[in-house]
Order: sequence, then structure tokens, then C-alpha cells
Amino acid sequence: MSALDARARVRAVHRRTLLALVACQILGGLGFGATVSMGSLLFAELSGTPALSGMASTMSTLGAALAAIPLARLAQRSGRRLSLSTGAALAAVGATLTVLAAAVPSLPLLFVGIAFIGMGNAANLQARFAATDLAAPEHRGRDLSVVVWSTTIGAVVGPNLLEPGEALGFALGLPHLTGPFVLTLLTQLVAVVVYLTVLRPDPLLLANELSLTATKTTAESDGKPRRFYIFAVVAVSCSHAVMVAIMAMTPVHLTEHGASLTLVGITISLHVAGMFALSPVFGILADRLGKVQTVLIGQGLLALGVLATALGSDSHLWVTVGLALVGLGWSAATIAGSALVTESTPSALRTRNQGRNDLVMSLAGATGGALAGPVLAASGYPGLSIAGGVLVAVVVVASLVLRSRRDLA
Repeated sequence: MSALDARARVRAVHRRTLLALVACQILGGLGFGATVSMGSLLFAELSGTPALSGMASTMSTLGAALAAIPLARLAQRSGRRLSLSTGAALAAVGATLTVLAAAVPSLPLLFVGIAFIGMGNAANLQARFAATDLAAPEHRGRDLSVVVWSTTIGAVVGPNLLEPGEALGFALGLPHLTGPFVLTLLTQLVAVVVYLTVLRPDPLLLANELSLTATKTTAESDGKPRRFYIFAVVAVSCSHAVMVAIMAMTPVHLTEHGASLTLVGITISLHVAGMFALSPVFGILADRLGKVQTVLIGQGLLALGVLATALGSDSHLWVTVGLALVGLGWSAATIAGSALVTESTPSALRTRNQGRNDLVMSLAGATGGALAGPVLAASGYPGLSIAGGVLVAVVVVASLVLRSRRDLA
């Protein structure tokens, strides 16, 4: 095969890969969009106390943490095709277990079911890195952000399927609050089929075969100090912890203040729109302005978000505005930080370090979700928001340390 034919083949596979990833991210958004909100309410109902409502986010992110390294190793050994389809299949199993947990009822089984759904989220996280396997170095941020952006469609619609999902569950004779998990089951089964049929040839295996990643990035990656990778992991993890904690407790806070499920769904939809809708903008900024600078833009948005939720906790409007800003901040920090993880890692270690980043990110989210309930019970929604502001400050200080070394991405 000539060099020209090889480049044409790579471009064709890359385009097809992006299309498959986009389709499955939409399915993931539809399937997972309501699970955290409904999971929080389901935990509160089965346990009899709102203090455990944060365990929905905790178990989801813990499941993602548990699956991050195994799925990364599976990708390194057998390719993205098998790794991503396995993650989607685990999410389908989790949705089934969650419905069974409500039917029994069994709180321990609910813990397991939500954790399995989180394993599917680990595959969704890995999908953003799959977008960079065959991407040109100067377009990594853009291509990664396109996959993240595609989640917008399903994720914005997903929370608004709370009541239609409940109607479906009622029609099927399922327990209260479990209808949306049927949608999760269906969408993830479709995602399995898409991954298995479309990701041929596998983008990661093809990149390894042609040594494209090593050829394009060895000098760049080897020349960037390891502290950039550490900063990226800290920034992504802290931003994720803030987002998970605030988002997980918002449905509980709103419903305790008389909000309807429809209003909760709208609020979460706007938050999720903030997380994903402007992803391409932040991807382009990361490529052109710099990864560290874009992470700091994200921290500024997060700071404004937690300020709004702290000072306007009694206002549905200000809570909604604040949650949307938190989503925007998460988007900027996650996209730029994830691109920096790839850029600052030698190709031979890239998949492993991507998995480690997702592991730490998910553990941070699990910790944030676990502590969010007790913090909400002890100090209210404003106290929870202030705690999120502390994590924002940690990332800003880390960037100042990085800047003091006179190395900016």
C-alpha cells in the first residue's frame, strides 16, 4: 500500500470511527440522562432517607472507576471495538438489575445495578479518547470535543424522559421510578451492535499497526514534562467532583423546595446542555489558545456556578443558572484536560494513562457524590456549593505552580 493510499485509508477509518462514536454517545445520553436523577430518588425511596440519595452518583462513578483500567487494558490488547461494546453491555446489565432491585425491593441490589450502569459510563469516557486515536495532533481537541458534544442530543432529551419513562414503566407493570431504566437497557443494546459492526477496522489497532501515533507525537510527548499530565489529571478530577456533587444533590434540593419532576428535568437538561453543547468551542480553544488556559476558563465558569447556587439556593432560577454554569465549566476543564492527558503522554503509555486518568476522575466523582448527601444534610445547598469552590481553588493553585515553571500548554 502506498503512503497516499495509507493516508486515505486512515482518513476514511477516522471519519467512520467518529460517526460511530457520535451515534453511541447520543444513545448513551438518552440512556444515562435520567439515571442519576431517577437513581437519586430511587435510593431515597428504598432507603427511607434523602441522606443516601447521593449514592446514585457515588455508585455510578465508582462503577466507572472500577471499569476504567480493565476497559483500557482491553482496548490496548483487543482494540476499542471490544472495549466499548463491553462497557455498553455492562450498562444494559446494570439497568436490568436496577429494575429488579426496585421490584424486590433490595437496596444492596440497587447499589450493584447503578454501579454496572456506571461501568457503561466508563466506556463513554473512553470514547472521547478513541476520537484521538487517528486524529492529527493539531486537531485532537477538536475531534475529542465533537464526540463529547454529540452527547448533548441524548443527554438533554434524556432528563425530560423522566415522566414518559415512568409512563412506559407503568404500562409494563414495572415499579415506581424504574421506567427510564428500560430506556437505558434498550439504548445500550443498540450501542453494542453499533460498536461491533462499525468499528472495523479498529481505530486503535490501526493506529498501532501503522505507528501513526508514535510518528506524530513522540517528540511532542517526550518533550512535555510529566507535570503537565499530573496537572491534567488534577484539573479533570477536581472539576468532575464539583460537577457530580452539585448535580447529584440538585434534584433533592429542588424537590424539597416544592419543584415538580418537570422542573427538575428542565434544570438537569440545561445543566447537561452546558456540559456538552459548547464542547466544540472549548475543543477549538484548547487547540488554539492552549490546554492549560482553557482549563482555567473552565475554573472561572465553575466558580461563577457555585457562587450562583450558594447565594441563590432559595431561587429555582438561580439554581438553574448556577447548574448550567457548572456544566460549562466542567466541559471546558474536561475537554482541555483530556486533550492534555493525550498530548503529554508517550504513545506507548497513552492508553494506560488515559485509563488511569478516568480511574482518578471517577473516584473523585464517587467521593464527591458520597460526601454530597451528608454535606447537604449538615450545611445545606449553600455549604455544598462552597465546598465545590474549594476544589476550584485547588486547580487554580495547581495552574499557578505550573505557570511558575514557565511551561504552558
